[in-house]
Amino acid sequence: RRQATPLAFTLTMMGSRRGKGGNLRRSLDDSRGTKGVKSINSGRGQEITGVTLPEKGKIRGWAFGEDRTICSANVGGKYYAVDGRCPRCGFDLYKGKLLVDEDVWGPDPCVACPTCATTYSLRTGKFGPEYKNTGLAGFVNTWAKTATVNSASQDVAAFIITRDEETGKVFCRER
Repeated sequence: RRQATPLAFTLTMMGSRRGKGGNLRRSLDDSRGTKGVKSINSGRGQEITGVTLPEKGKIRGWAFGEDRTICSANVGGKYYAVDGRCPRCGFDLYKGKLLVDEDVWGPDPCVACPTCATTYSLRTGKFGPEYKNTGLAGFVNTWAKTATVNSASQDVAAFIITRDEETGKVFCRER
């Protein structure tokens, strides 16, 4: 199994659709010799703006800058997030199925890729057993596995999402 490697990236949120200028451009790398993302904002990570947190039991996708997405989920009032792109087939994980049955998937909630059915822990980013679809979805999953970018599954980056209850600010840092 291949371990997820720490990623350094820049979050760039554009607000020009609504007549506003871009409201976020922050770097999450340690190239400037700082103590890193974990030390920003009292250890909560990078503040992110312009995002809507998912409702309980739902998944949302956030797009940042140059082709970077994050898949965020709300399970029982706790927020989880992983890289938004499936490393196996390249499809959007935030369009996948939220899996929360502890008897089947374990204590951590998972997301199943809607194309190749690979599952990922929303807490750790580790890939897990395949989600078994039936009917047309099962056929598409089987076909997608034969035509995927990578023949073996890989872990995805996991993030810690926190929300300051007083200010409503949302923070993100890599796990």
